[in-house]
Amino acid sequence: MERRKFIKQTSAGLGSLMVGSSVAHGNSMFNENRLQKMQTIPISKTEKPLAIAMWDFSWILRHHRYGEFENWDKVLEELAERGYNAIRIDAMPHFVAAESDGTIVEEFRSVKDGWQPPLWGNYFTMSFRPREALLEFLPKCRKYGIKVGLSTWFSRHGTSRHDIFFDEGGLLRAWNETLSFLKENSMLDNVIYVDILNEYPAWHGFDWFKNELNKRSDIEQFKLNNPEANIQEFEGRTGYNQLQIEFCNDFINQTIITLKQEYPDIDFFASLDSLLLEGIDLTNFSALDFHIWFVGWGKIPGIAEIDLINQTLNYKQINADLYTFWKENQESMIKWMDGRITTVSTKAAKNKIICGNTEGWGPISWFDHPELDWKWVKESGDIGVELALKHDNYKFLCTSNFTHPQFQGMWEDVKWHRQITNKIKA
Repeated sequence: MERRKFIKQTSAGLGSLMVGSSVAHGNSMFNENRLQKMQTIPISKTEKPLAIAMWDFSWILRHHRYGEFENWDKVLEELAERGYNAIRIDAMPHFVAAESDGTIVEEFRSVKDGWQPPLWGNYFTMSFRPREALLEFLPKCRKYGIKVGLSTWFSRHGTSRHDIFFDEGGLLRAWNETLSFLKENSMLDNVIYVDILNEYPAWHGFDWFKNELNKRSDIEQFKLNNPEANIQEFEGRTGYNQLQIEFCNDFINQTIITLKQEYPDIDFFASLDSLLLEGIDLTNFSALDFHIWFVGWGKIPGIAEIDLINQTLNYKQINADLYTFWKENQESMIKWMDGRITTVSTKAAKNKIICGNTEGWGPISWFDHPELDWKWVKESGDIGVELALKHDNYKFLCTSNFTHPQFQGMWEDVKWHRQITNKIKA
């Protein structure tokens, strides 16, 4: 996913708008009765599709003075008012977990390198307190009727932490200690799943894992170095050789098995994108979260330029060219999207699990700009959701990658959000 660029240069923070008096803080359509215990079932048991928003790590890295997530009550209330009933957040397990010597660090400093507007994450250098934040944020989600999926990008975010990223057991330890911490504080009752690693096996900061994949890039050399290794044949290599796929399958399934033994009531999986669907072993996955965007169809004019967030470019012309291309190729692109969604649904059905999409449908990256509009993002969201809902096993759906308050052009269109989330939940 192109998000690999934005994990490092993560959108212009333009401030969320309060739309209508019904969502004004202090004049809430919600009240403390929302704190009453509601039954929350694992994602694998959900019957009606959930309208889920991907809030990544912005929920904590923009939670500060002048940040769009400064007031969690306000933004969660506004999210619920737009019709969303679930979110996926980076739980920051690699910062919740203790140091290798057992020392617990309560606060980390995230240094912002440069001033290019980030799409996700912090706009300013700031400090965050992950353990404290989870204990405050998760109850607020329940208050506003928002179910929670825990995920991670396993990124350093400009911090000084290094140990857990190089430790063979770092990812497992991070999740085990995080879930233990949440369990001890009675914070798992509204968690519907744990996504062990976003878009596995790529675009993350888990260096031990990346190094192991690199060791297996040359199969013949690996055989010479490891004569006892049992190397099997795999179909659906899709960018990875058979040895790398075997390693990916073994690692993720063993991690899930280990965590499931400790937390049998939690649903576990790793979210995926277009790289590994055919070759991945879903034996221990509770659900298939597979991310699809129209930009995967092929080369679309303007997308690469938008990725650059370069203020010297003529975005008015880029915007116009993109819409001309979309109009001319829409039929072919929709057919492609329909086929990808059907493939995901079929793969999930064969494994007797549900499926969904927490990231999609048009572009991977977009931002507020006077010469860009959000029309294509919304149109592609309408189309993607409509195609996915043809399949009964699609049980959780996003509306775009941009359901954060920092994307003002999307956030302020309450009517559109309500229309599409109502369609998902119908």
